[in-house]
This record gives sequence, structure tokens and C-alpha cells, in this order.
Amino acid sequence: MPDSDTGTPETPQRSRRAWRPWLLRLAAATASGFVFYLSFAPRSLWWLAPIAFAGLGLVLRGRRMWGGLGYGFAFGLGLYIPLLTWLQDFLGAEVGPTPWLALSAALALYLGIGTALCTFAARLPGGPVWMAMIMIATETPRSWWPLGGFAWGRVAFSQPEGAFLPLASIGGAPLVGFAVVLTGFSLAALIARLRRRTWRPLLTPAIGVALPVVAGLALWPTIGTAAQTGSLTVATVQGNAPNIGLALEDEGAILRANHLAQNARLHQEIASGQVSKPDLVVWPETAVAAAGDDPGVDEAVNSIGVPALVGVLDYAGPQRRNSVVVWNPGTGPGESYSKRQLVPFGEYVPAREIASLVTPFVDSTKDIQPGTTPSVLNVAGIRVAAPICYEIAYDYVAREGVDDGAQLIVLPTNNAWYGESEMSYQQLAMARLRAVEHSRSVVVSATSGVSAIVAPDGSIMQSTSEFTAASLVGRVPLRQTTTLSDRLGAWTEYVLVGVALVASVAGMVQSRRTRRTRAKEKRATVVE
Repeated sequence: MPDSDTGTPETPQRSRRAWRPWLLRLAAATASGFVFYLSFAPRSLWWLAPIAFAGLGLVLRGRRMWGGLGYGFAFGLGLYIPLLTWLQDFLGAEVGPTPWLALSAALALYLGIGTALCTFAARLPGGPVWMAMIMIATETPRSWWPLGGFAWGRVAFSQPEGAFLPLASIGGAPLVGFAVVLTGFSLAALIARLRRRTWRPLLTPAIGVALPVVAGLALWPTIGTAAQTGSLTVATVQGNAPNIGLALEDEGAILRANHLAQNARLHQEIASGQVSKPDLVVWPETAVAAAGDDPGVDEAVNSIGVPALVGVLDYAGPQRRNSVVVWNPGTGPGESYSKRQLVPFGEYVPAREIASLVTPFVDSTKDIQPGTTPSVLNVAGIRVAAPICYEIAYDYVAREGVDDGAQLIVLPTNNAWYGESEMSYQQLAMARLRAVEHSRSVVVSATSGVSAIVAPDGSIMQSTSEFTAASLVGRVPLRQTTTLSDRLGAWTEYVLVGVALVASVAGMVQSRRTRRTRAKEKRATVVE
């Protein structure tokens, strides 16, 4: 059979050679995705993230739309399949790997769509800038759609430390992610030009590599940690839980007993002088299930004699709510905040008929009702933002609390479902990013770990191990400053998405014009 380009016969050896570049690019894209995964917690390898996007950028050079889609999808699979293995710890053999793999593929598809659009934007002057915006813009729709979306694995969440983290105080997670991807894609452009020994246009990609890093490092001195409105001694209660995955659903009594027991141990440590008496005690998410008052929790709170924030699976209304309740000594439960950003298929089922095809547990589960008010509570004489577990992945929840006057962020969470996995560390990385974004201390109180006290600069002051019963007691600064990120709010994200859409359209128009010009030149050559 003749070669379509040369008209010469195509030999088996020639056919094999034609496949090699495609396979090499596919392998490189998948490997780059895995390198990106390695940049996430619990590893302190934040600098691998831009290297991963540099690898992806090199793969995308010269590709067309469908090639970009495929290579981006492979990059996404290399990232999400290992990043989300904790889902399999949760689901176990009863459900199998189908939901884990399906979710990984759905998230990877978003990256594939992004890289497909990047093949158009790459033709514009300053291509790495527009490509980076497009990649970060894909994080917005996939956090909400389909079936409720899933915000895990955003680029910024790989940066709980390092050169890019201070940018969170300027533009939050979107700006941090943009800086990482811009550095990587600019590095790819720089490498490509060096390989061609094209020296003159090196300045632009070199600036793209250096500027985000230099900007982040220059901002570090502005990240404040000093107390502005006093300080507060905070204690966490990590009662521990059995490591049984999905079966934990039926072990509410054990969770309650474990946390009452750990609260009693904390009381003994305070009474013996081993630790300071706290001003506030924070229990984890769904530590107790109650339909109002709970005499056991009353006794626990009264024993220490200070207010507590207690995670309650609340049965008081017609539907269950996942709430954080202010529990005061002597008077019991007071104001509360109910989780608004619920976990799809975990706390509610958005498409029961579809879900029933992959799991037998849908018919026996009841949806949790989302809350309707901002995540801010008055407790211990201060205002506290209290996003619950999964909500820390969403920008608006903590931001609204801080905008409403919160001086401290607390994060009650229950990660016992996910075994001894990386999930808790991935979530802690998000909390560290939020600390810098809002210039607030963050107190993470987990059922089975990892609990932590995080300073406003994202550093970990204290932390626990997984699947242990433990408490932390530490003094945190209270702050009231408003970062530029808080003042800009969601506008950083909106601008990135808007510019990404414009760049995609402009790239398509440019690509069409280029094809027309080449077609005219080809016809002119034929005529001559």
C-alpha cells in the first residue's frame, strides 16, 4: 500500500516507525500526569507540579485538537487514578473499582478538553499564558458538573508550601494554579526553542518561567502570622474510629463513645496540668448523632468548662443535616452551621437510577439536607468560619465566613471512611492553602486523623497520626486582616475563565485563517 504523503510503498518497518512518536507522546503524557500526582501531599514535592506541566506542554507542541484531547486525557488518568485510590478504600470489594475509575476518567476528560483547546491557543502570541488560563478554567465546571461535580485534585492543592503558595493571598487557588501551569508551559516553550537553537525569542518564555516563581517568593515577607485581635487556646478531640470503610455508616455509637472517652482523657490532662486549659474545644464531623440535646456531650463539655464545636449528624428536622453545633457549658447546644456543599453519592445521590447500576447501597441511603447559611459561628467570644470536611475544596465556603468577620477557621472532618490513605493529607494541604489565602489560623479536627493546627502562613504547628486517639492543644493568633484574595472574591476565577474562553475562540479563528492561507498558497503553487 502506498504512503499517503510520499506515494512510496509503505513497508511494515515504516508503519511501525510511524506509530512510535504517537506511543512515545502518549507514554510521556501519562508519565507527566503521574509526576503531577507525586507533587500532592503527603509528599513535599510541590516543585514537581510545574515540571509535570512542562512535560505535558512538550507533548502538546504541534498537536491538533484530537491529539490534544487524547494526550490531555492520558495526562489526567496518570494523575487521578493514583490520586483517588482512597475511594477504593472507602467502597471496598462490595462495590468494586468502577466508581473510582469512572470518576477518574470523568475528571481526566476535563483535562483532555482543556488540552484540546490549548492546541488552538498555542498558536497565539504568548501561547503559554492562554494555555495556562484554559487549564485552570476547566477546574470551574468540573467542580459543579455533572452530578454535583468534584473539586478534588485542583492544581493549587499541590502547593501547601513552596514558592507559589503566597500567591494565594492575592488571587486564591485560581491564581496559584495559574502560576504553576504557566511556569510549566513556559518551561516547555523554552526547552523547545533551545532545542531548535532559536536564541532570539527566548526572553518571553524565560519570563514566563521566572515571573511566577519570583512573584511568589517576593510575597513571602507579606504573609503575616502575628495576632491582631488577641489569641485563643484551642483543643481538638480525635476519638478515633474503626478502619472499616463503608461499614462505618452503622457505627455511630462507637464514634460517639470514642469521642466522649477522648474528651475525658483531655479533661484529665488539663486537670493534671499536662496541657493548658483551652478556650475552645473542637470535635470532628459527625462525632455524634442526635436529635437535639445529648446528655453525654453535655457532661463532656461541662467537665472542661469551655465552649465546644461539636460535629453532629442532626436528626432534629424532617431530614438529616451534617452540622457543627456550638455547645456551651451549662446551656447545651446553641447556634449551628449545616454543611452546604455535600459530597455527591456520599451524602446525597444526585442520580439514583444511574447510581443503582454500579452500587447496591443506593436504595438504603437517605439524602442529607444541605444548609442555607454562611459558615460562620459565634463561639468563645469570637467569630469562627467552620467549613465541614469536603467544603474546604470549594473557595466560597471559607471565604464567606471570613468576609462575615471570622477570625479563625476550623475544619471538622471525618476521614475514617478512607482508611490509611493519602486522603487526609490531601485535605490538610487544602487547609494550609486556605490559611494563606485568608490570613487565618486553621484548626483541623478529624475523627481518626489527621488533625492539625495550622498557622496563617500555612505551616503546621502540631498534628496527629492517622487512626489514633489523640488531642492537640495549642494557642493560635486571631486575625482580622482582609487579603486581596478575599476582596477580589470570585472575580479572579471569573476573569481567568472569561479570558480562557476568549483565547480559545481567538485561537480557533487564527487556526482557521492559517488553514485558508495555506490552502491558497497550495492552489497558487499548483497553478504555477
